[in-house]
Parts: sequence; structure tokens; C-alpha cells
Amino acid sequence: MCNEALEWLTSHAADVLAGLNQFLAIPSVSTRTEHRHDVARCAEWLGSELRRIGLTAECHPTAGHPVVLAEWRGAPSGAATVLIYGHYDVQPPEPLELWRSPPFVGTMRDGRLYARGAADDKGQLWIHLKALEACLATTGRLPVNVVLLLEGEEEIGSTSLPDFLAAHRERLTCDYIVISDTMMFAPGVPNILGSMRGLAYFELTARSAATDLHSGQYGGVVPNAATALARALSTMLDGEGRVAIAGFYDDVREPAESRRRELARLRFDERVFASEVGLESLTGEADYGALERMWLRPTCDVNGIEGGYTGEGVKTVIPSSARAKVSFRLVPDQTPAGVERLLRAHLARLPIPGVRLELRLLHGALSWSAERGTGAVGAARRALAAEFEHEPVAGGTGGTIPIVPELARHVGGEILLVGFGLPGENAHAPNEWIAVENLRRGMRAMVGLYQELAALRGRIGSS
Repeated sequence: MCNEALEWLTSHAADVLAGLNQFLAIPSVSTRTEHRHDVARCAEWLGSELRRIGLTAECHPTAGHPVVLAEWRGAPSGAATVLIYGHYDVQPPEPLELWRSPPFVGTMRDGRLYARGAADDKGQLWIHLKALEACLATTGRLPVNVVLLLEGEEEIGSTSLPDFLAAHRERLTCDYIVISDTMMFAPGVPNILGSMRGLAYFELTARSAATDLHSGQYGGVVPNAATALARALSTMLDGEGRVAIAGFYDDVREPAESRRRELARLRFDERVFASEVGLESLTGEADYGALERMWLRPTCDVNGIEGGYTGEGVKTVIPSSARAKVSFRLVPDQTPAGVERLLRAHLARLPIPGVRLELRLLHGALSWSAERGTGAVGAARRALAAEFEHEPVAGGTGGTIPIVPELARHVGGEILLVGFGLPGENAHAPNEWIAVENLRRGMRAMVGLYQELAALRGRIGSS
């Protein structure tokens, strides 16, 4: 089966890219109400594509955006079941003026495919769809049973999916969960994730007078909401990059020394990494290496600020309100609720007279970590090494896929996080891209992974 499927992928390479471009052309921006129809249209398009490939597929409405549930259960008796999770929603493309090509038109440049969603997550989801199609088109079967769970709310916190998981637990029960929504360690170096940080995302608003006021007539006597907000934000970090909120580190589990040694052995050039994003050097806690700071340590970041007048020309006002978005990346033993409690206490202690600080928790997710050295990890290592000709690293990610802990709780299969993006791919930013070579190799590696997981189940059954 494997060789025939690989030959199919080679001979159909142009069709594979053409289909992906159709997928990328649908502006499935989940956070914008004006794109709600586009998100639903994208779900229907995916359902049709999966049925064309040879799976059964249904689009399930939710309180938010649809969930696409597809299945193929024709594997031999006793075969493993693999659940493939992905998301078809994307981030907004703004600022549009920074795109070199239209965000919803797949554009090839220098071996890269540029479009919103190319790496996060449509391109990586497409890898699995085409690997499945290659097997079914050549032999009419797969070595494992397959369930696809594709959602349209990952970029807004997967709010509808936990209820869906609970309602469809029996259909989603599986042996392995495979997710490709992450990055490789470096070009040509695959990455099997062992950890992922959680998230606590807040909106902080400062309010003073009933309306904006003339800064000449009222300056010096009226509290400035924008200034107060800036003061509040400046108290959240110290000069060395540590979170300066009392009690914040009490629940932080220190990374194991074995894990720190494992990361220290990885070839990671901080200067090259910094230059890729236009910096001369990196910042953060001095006692930890860059990979530890990105993957294993908690953070606090201001994601956006607005208040007062920021348009063209001059308008001298004292802002009556100002707002910021603030996110905390969390590590094991931290919870969004715990961080919210500490942050509220911190803000209540600040001496900012005449200004009310209002805090809202907009989204939260727990961190996740996996066992290493399992049979499924070994299967993934073999499949990736065979295609990329490089042993995979046991990496991590500083980002968050909110549903991963929920999948572990509701479905129970062993989770494999195997991504094909690259550092610098501009996910969530203008000019997002994915390397076409990674698309090609990723499809071939996934064909191999399905075979490896099937053989693994066979070995377990015969032991």
C-alpha cells in the first residue's frame, strides 16, 4: 500500500496544490461575524472533499461554528483507530497593506506557498487529507480506522468543542490522536512535541472621567486613563523579564533536569533565531535558555493597546478610557483561574487614584505534556526519520492548542503532535507561508505513520 500511495502523491502533485489553493481561498475567519457564512461554507466544502475521497462526513452545527466529523472504518478486525484533529478557521489577515500578495489567494514564491492559513492550519490539515486520499485512491483501503475531527473555532478558543466531545464520546473513542498544527524544529528537522503551554487571556480596561476631555482645559487635574493603563501594565514584569505579580510562581512546576539537559543538546542558535524576526538579541529570564523560556516557562505579554486619539494629525484630549489585551502562557500546575485571582489582587493594590481598572478573562486553557518513549512516539519517529532523513527531536511549543487537554480527557487516545510548519512562517501575521517541500514530505510521512501505527497495534496484539 505504501509505495503505491507515495507514487500517487508524486503523480498528483499539481492537483494536490490546486485543491489546497481552493481551501485557502475561503476566508474562514472565525472571530469576525461578517465571515460567519464563509466559515460555514468552508465546513461544507471540507465535508464534500472528504466524501469525494471516500470517507463519510457530516457537518454538525454548534452554538458557534460547525464541526466536521468524518470516518473510515473499513480496516481489518482489531485494527487501531486514529483520530486526526485539525481546524479550518483562520486568523484575520490584517494589516492588509503588509501582505505582498492577496491573503486568500495561494501564491508561490521561492518554494513557499503564501496565504492566510497556509501553515495554521489549513496546509497542515491538507497533508492528512491527501495522505488518506493517496491510500484510498490506490488500494481502496487504509491500514487503520480513521476519524477526522475538524473544527472552526480553534482561533477563538474552541469554545463549542468540549460539549461536542462529550456528546460524541463513543464515536470519537480511539487509540491514537494525531495533530499537525505545530512547527518542525528547523528546516529538515522534524519535531515530535512533548509539551505545550497553556493560556490565560485577559482584557484590562482603565476608566476615569465620563468622556474624553480637552487636555489644555483639564490637564493637571483630571486622571488620564491611558497613563493609568500604562502604569498598570508596567508593573506586571520586572526588568529581567520575570512576571512581577505576587504569588505568580508559587504554582509553577520547575522543568525536570533531564528535560533541561535534553533541550540543551539541541542545536539552537539564538542569534540566528533572533535575526529571523529582525532582532539583534533575545530577552527573558537569565537562568534559562531560550528554548526553555519559550517552551517550559510562563510569560506575560501585552498583545494590544488602544485609547485616546491615534488618528492623523492633532487632537489634544485626556482619554477617559483605555484598553489592553494581556496574555499569560502557563506551564504545568498553573490554571487560568489561579492567574486571574492573582492578577485581580495585584491590580487592587496599585495606587492609581481616580481610575477604575476592570478585568475580564476572555479565554483560558491548561498546559499539556506527554510521555516520551511510548510505542506511538517510536512509530512517529520512524515515519518522520524515513521521509526527512533526520532523526526527529523531542521538542515543545510555547503556543497553545486549547482542545488538546480536552481531547486527552474526553477521548483518551495517545496524542501525537507532529507539525510541518517552520520557524518564521508568519502564522497570525501578514505573509503567512508554508514550505512546499514540507507539504510534500509531510504527506509521505503521514502515509508512513498510518502504516507504523497499524504495525504497532499488531505487535501489541501479538505480545
